[in-house]
Amino acid sequence: MRMIQVGVVGTGFSASSHVEALRRLPGVVVAGVAGSSKEKSEAFAKELGIPSAYPDYRALVTDPKIQAVHNCTPNALHFEINKLALEQGKHLLSEKPLAMDPEQSGELVRLAERAQVQSAVCFNYRHYPMVAQAKELLRKGQGGKPIHVHGGYLQDWLLLDSDYSWRLDPEVNGVSRAIADIGSHWCDTVQYVLDKKIVAVCADLKTAHPVRRKPLVSAATFNPLQGGKTEKVDIESEDYGSVLVHFEDDVQGVFTVSQVSAGRKNRLFFEVAARQSAIAWDQELPNRLWVGKRGEASEIWVKDPEILAPRPAALAHYPGGHEEGWPDGLKNLCADFYGYMTDRRRRTTHATFADGHRIVELVDAILRSHRERRWIDL
Repeated sequence: MRMIQVGVVGTGFSASSHVEALRRLPGVVVAGVAGSSKEKSEAFAKELGIPSAYPDYRALVTDPKIQAVHNCTPNALHFEINKLALEQGKHLLSEKPLAMDPEQSGELVRLAERAQVQSAVCFNYRHYPMVAQAKELLRKGQGGKPIHVHGGYLQDWLLLDSDYSWRLDPEVNGVSRAIADIGSHWCDTVQYVLDKKIVAVCADLKTAHPVRRKPLVSAATFNPLQGGKTEKVDIESEDYGSVLVHFEDDVQGVFTVSQVSAGRKNRLFFEVAARQSAIAWDQELPNRLWVGKRGEASEIWVKDPEILAPRPAALAHYPGGHEEGWPDGLKNLCADFYGYMTDRRRRTTHATFADGHRIVELVDAILRSHRERRWIDL
């Protein structure tokens, strides 16, 4: 079997997670890596046993042997790397956001349509078995028509004013942080589950620490440095936000995002209230799906391929009682991406560049709603 040669751009948390997921797939090999410097590339390649270390992303993307590119870089680099990969005719899986603003992401959608390659955005929460089961239950009309949805995405890694990472730098991350970083995941996941787009937003955002203490030595995401010399820096991006949303078909909702909620590590959760029942899922309890009832006992569905619908069952790779979580969801995304690349007859569920562009537009609308203190239609 001919192996698909994959190049990973980036050497951080995202890149290492992608490498691990790719190595769990048949027919795919991680052939090279490119970091922000030759030294970082070589160190990452040596640590993870990757054959080729490139001096920069251009060398990797333009190498004829590389067939597919995973863009795992900081946000400000997404557009230029994605654009080059599409121009070079490479299959492309980009971390979100697709680009820094709707103009850039719109251009990438047009390039992807012309390039005739496989392209996707890394919204990985779609690919959990119990998220797919929630979607299947709603698709079949169990519980009746959805009325409203609520939920959020809560973390605590920026709780202290001494917590700092590149995501707090707007030149690297972009003007939005909590909404663009984790709120985008909630919006994509719930739109996918409901099969309905968000069409209007009304937002209220908050910066909990207008001034933070930045270490003079840079810190990685999720691993802030403590102690040592710091400098005070002004922060304008949001630590927290609540957003009222209107979906298609008169479904309303609200979600909250926070990177300053003590004890919450990675809690993406949603609850859909329909006319006869409700459905709820929590990423920190990923193998459970709650189905709320009135007048009878509510149900807890567990991740077990024997009881799930066919599509969710295909995402569950181990028997009931064998827990699967975040790394498995990312693996499922990669399997979906490469499976469709090799067999276009297969059904695919990954987020397209058009989906990623819609999320960039949505984040832009949320920021505008907060600034102008009013509802914004999309």
